[in-house]
Amino acid sequence: MGLRAYIIKRIIYSIILVLFVLVLNFAIFELMPGDPTKSFISPTKYTQAQRESARAHWGLDKPFHEKLFAYMINMLTWQFGDSFMTRRAVADEIMFYLPNTIQLLGLSTIFAIIIGVILGAIAAHRRGGIFDTASVTSSLITFSLPTFWMGMLFLVVFSSQLHWFPVGKAFPSEWVTRPEGWPTPLLQFNLFGVQITIPGFEEIITRLHHIALPLITLTLFSYGGFLLLTRAAVLETLTEDYVLTARAKGLKERTVLFKHALKNASLPIITNAGLSLSFILSGAIITETVYSWPGLGHWTWNAIQSLDYPVLQAMFFITALCVIIANFIIDLLYGVIDPRIKYG
Repeated sequence: MGLRAYIIKRIIYSIILVLFVLVLNFAIFELMPGDPTKSFISPTKYTQAQRESARAHWGLDKPFHEKLFAYMINMLTWQFGDSFMTRRAVADEIMFYLPNTIQLLGLSTIFAIIIGVILGAIAAHRRGGIFDTASVTSSLITFSLPTFWMGMLFLVVFSSQLHWFPVGKAFPSEWVTRPEGWPTPLLQFNLFGVQITIPGFEEIITRLHHIALPLITLTLFSYGGFLLLTRAAVLETLTEDYVLTARAKGLKERTVLFKHALKNASLPIITNAGLSLSFILSGAIITETVYSWPGLGHWTWNAIQSLDYPVLQAMFFITALCVIIANFIIDLLYGVIDPRIKYG
């Protein structure tokens, strides 16, 4: 089977899997016990007729097949319906919280991958040494600590005691309440009907100041898995004949380690990195909640508490879709990185 046939086959499988995820996502919330309208319509303040009117407004009183059809239309058109709590379009709310989540989860995931892979390769090269022992021990500790505990510890030490960093949020509250509003942007222009704003120096520095603690928390929690995986994968390749041949040729040890050993041990690392990147849009519920970070994770947690089904359905579908796409891309990258892999 050639590459083209393999891609077509995987696309068909992915479409079938997406449809299965859509149906399963709908069934989970449809079969869930309880009435979601009770979270925003108090039985003591509203009559039975008013509650039934609300259920009719949200389509909760319709037959199963009608609700399924409306749900499929909302998901496949990326409209996702309206939130129970805010009455706003779920798609609009996603776009509001998305930039903050990409900043936090994107940067922390990239930092964790880079730090974990580099330190893991060096630890494998210095197996049994002080650096190996220290790096493995520290990674196990940070990987085992709950993110909410690290977050609260950092807030107590660096925010409450030392006053080095703000307590939370993505930007100061004064930006919203003060008369002059947000800091003056560096540049604003319209591109194909989309307003593009490039922030100024003051806004960039302030945002970096606010993102520092949650970014450090997530990076410390995540890099350990990449370190341990890289160390184990590189250890298996260091004894291979091509590594011994590279050393016999007189190549620098750094070249042998990163160009030969790490490259040939990269397949499991790429799989783990790809899956980690696919979960960026799911948000970091615990960390975002601890730091009051206005991202998709914190938004999802509020939706869980209020039984906001349209929001939860949208987030679960987006997360599953990202994982499916990531797996598809990873499978294609395997053949590019390792020529020994044949599509079939």
